Amino acid sequence: MRVGSRRFDGWTAVAVVLTLGYLLVAVWPLLNVLVDSIFNGTEISFSGFVTFFTAPRYFTTLVNSMAVTITVTVLSLLVAFPLAYFMTMYKIFGNRIIQVLILASMMSPPFIGAYSWILLLGNNGMITKWLSKSLGIEFPSIYGFGGIVLVLTLQLVPLIFTYLMGAWKTVDVSLLEASESMGVVGMKRAVKVILPLLWPTVLAGSLLVFVRAFADFGTPMLIGQGYQTVPVLIYNAAVGEVSTDTGFAAAVSVVVMALTLAVFLIQRWIASRKTFSMNAMRPIEPTHASWWRALGMHAYIYVYLLLALAPLLVVVGSSFRKTIYGQFTDGWGVENYTKASRDMWKLIGNTFELGLSALVILVIVAVLVSYLTVRRKGWLSSTLDTMTMVPYVVPGLVIGIGLIAAFSKPPLMITGTAAIMVIALMIRRVTYSVRSVTALMYQVPPSVEEAAMSLGASKFRTLTRIVVPALAPGILSGAVLSWVTIITELSTTLFLYTTKTQTLSLGIYSSVIRGQLGTAAALSTVLLTLTALSLVLLMRLPGGTKNLQV
Repeated sequence: MRVGSRRFDGWTAVAVVLTLGYLLVAVWPLLNVLVDSIFNGTEISFSGFVTFFTAPRYFTTLVNSMAVTITVTVLSLLVAFPLAYFMTMYKIFGNRIIQVLILASMMSPPFIGAYSWILLLGNNGMITKWLSKSLGIEFPSIYGFGGIVLVLTLQLVPLIFTYLMGAWKTVDVSLLEASESMGVVGMKRAVKVILPLLWPTVLAGSLLVFVRAFADFGTPMLIGQGYQTVPVLIYNAAVGEVSTDTGFAAAVSVVVMALTLAVFLIQRWIASRKTFSMNAMRPIEPTHASWWRALGMHAYIYVYLLLALAPLLVVVGSSFRKTIYGQFTDGWGVENYTKASRDMWKLIGNTFELGLSALVILVIVAVLVSYLTVRRKGWLSSTLDTMTMVPYVVPGLVIGIGLIAAFSKPPLMITGTAAIMVIALMIRRVTYSVRSVTALMYQVPPSVEEAAMSLGASKFRTLTRIVVPALAPGILSGAVLSWVTIITELSTTLFLYTTKTQTLSLGIYSSVIRGQLGTAAALSTVLLTLTALSLVLLMRLPGGTKNLQV
């Protein structure tokens, strides 16, 4: 059923419309960024690229970003692999709850993690002040490279962890028994036998970590101080306090696009050469470890969990501390919520209005794209599927700059409206739903549709009455995961919002920048509550935690 080999029919028309739509809202904005980077008015100029690559203070930001990204990717893998290994191979107390909590730590925005560590280990942080007053110890600064790496690693470990936990279920126990008979056991077996089997999964998870770490704006902006990264450089060039240089911002954005897309294509090429299928006829059953090994494994898991969750608990607790001129002081109360209530309901309303609008559109798009990808294989559907990944791989700030460049002039002047916010959120987060629905679409046999059409049902009726109900678990799980990432989105919408379209994430960021720490803590607690409720809903859907894999 290839599009290229069939006559033009209704599904071909759907594929063409979706492709044209994506060319308009996703590809066209990025092409505008490319044009802005090489044109100065009507003249061709590569001054932005020359400035970036020749001025040490600018090029250093790329080196800084790569250092952070590579370090975070490697550390995330080094932390996640033993974590998944211990929880798959051995009986761990509270295994199910631990998995849920690890996943919960992933669902909060990274910039809230940065803000949390500032409250703990900042210049006036709780731990910093206690160590100084009680023990006379000056704790190393949380700001800079170390702080960025700490926050992003703790935030992104769950990404690789969820991938590894899913892949481990496909490993047959007979492989472990064979290696054990040859004297390869313990971590040696994990590295020599299991890791090569999980290599495609490791690549997929590492790509997500790489892209997320490289594109993150909120964390280095809040906790980086003098350690500037590329997203911060782009933001400062686009909305500088003294002057702006949109051409330079566009040039840096093109460099970032080229880098991230190259990493994405290389990963797909490597993964395609390493692809193989495994089917666990005898899946791994957790066993009891010796007491000293069990003690070490439990210590490793619970220490990580403490580090991952403690900052979030600090934010919730800080929301009830009293403040003077935005700064924390002694005493407890609900004053922060009272002060934030004036804007809180507007921010929550905007978050739901814009988020749900984007969600409805992306669910429809995801179902259609998934159906075309699986049932109507061909160059057109393959191109469409790849285009849905591009806005996810490209950093959010670049998407925002592109949307402004494309839609701030006739014939489509929608910059500053709710429409551009909805478009940004939809194209940025539709990938989660596409991947979730596509995975389930492969499990629906074509014979079901053929039977319905043989009984006189139209293609549209077959889709809505047969296919969509069969895909309901994938649609719901993808929608919830997309929703969680929509309400925590910051970088994509940072250039696009106005006072009328400001969301909770943007309100938190603005409060931190203004030094209103109490208000920021209160709004963060509200956002964390929304994400936690969404996570609980996701866990209650068919498939449970496996729906969190993208």
